[in-house]
This record gives sequence, C-alpha cells and structure tokens, in this order.
Amino acid sequence: MKTKISKEKFTTVRDALSAVMAALVCVATFIIKIPNPPTHGYINFGDLMIFVSALTFGAIIGGYAGGVGSALADMVSGYTNFALYTLIIKGAEGIISGLISNKKSLFRDILAVIVAGVEMIAGYFLVEWYLYGWGAALTEVPGNISQIVVGGGVGIPLAMIIRRRLPEALKYQTRSSE
Repeated sequence: MKTKISKEKFTTVRDALSAVMAALVCVATFIIKIPNPPTHGYINFGDLMIFVSALTFGAIIGGYAGGVGSALADMVSGYTNFALYTLIIKGAEGIISGLISNKKSLFRDILAVIVAGVEMIAGYFLVEWYLYGWGAALTEVPGNISQIVVGGGVGIPLAMIIRRRLPEALKYQTRSSE
C-alpha cells in the first residue's frame, strides 16, 4: 500500500533535512582544519558531508547543505572573507553532485564527485587567484584535491549505505505513525 505524502509534509521534511545536513557539513568542517597561510584558507572534511547530502537526498538538499553549512563554518571560524564565495562554490558543488547522481549507480556517484570536485577546485582557484595571486592560489590546489578524494572516498560508500537503509526506515516511520 502506497502512502501519499502531502506537499506540506514533503516541504517540511525537505527543510528539516536541509537544516540537519547543513549542520553536519558545518560540524564536519570543524573536525580537522589544516590552515593554508598563503590563501588564508584551510583543508577540512566538509566535502564528505556535502557529498553524503547530495548523493543521498539530491540537488536541493545537497546545495543548501553545501552552501549554507560551509559558509556558516567560515563565518564562525573567522574566515568571513570567504563566506560568500564558499556559499556559492560549495552550494554549486552540492547541486552539481546531486543532479549527476541518480542514486542507483556507483559510476554516476563517482562521476558526480569528480565533476563537482572540479567545480570546487576551479572555483576556489579563481577566487584565490583574484584575491592573492597565481602562486598563492596554486598552493591551495593539492589540499582541495585531497578534500575531494577523501570526501568522495568516504562519502560515496556512506551515501550508498544510507540510501539502502532509508526506504526501510521510512517504511517503519510510516507504519508507526499511523
């Protein structure tokens, strides 16, 4: 028996998931912060949660979680000069990876991480080049690549596990709330 979910309930669930995933992105960004003095940026684990958000729940939640969660982390940790750029770059990362993933194919998940990762690396490179010059921007590239490798390497399997378990959890929730 299929249960119809009202538009209001869907919107509420989407908004709640967006807020929770943004909070998780923010927290993951704080777990490890390795500063890069030439650009005043830092390496972190936020991308891992951006990929989990986008690959599990799609482009809207992934984009919100990536943009808002990462920008909030920048603002709280004193990197306010990057907050607006981060909102745009990390938001686009979440949107892109959510749009490419079809939630059924490992190949599509890997492709999603690669394409979104290239966007993130290029986005920060251009911003840092504009703000600090070519040489400083180049120092950030290896750290950004490592963020994507770790984020995708851990985020893809985690998203696959959550996607597999999610229908079961929703089924239980529907039965227990009737």
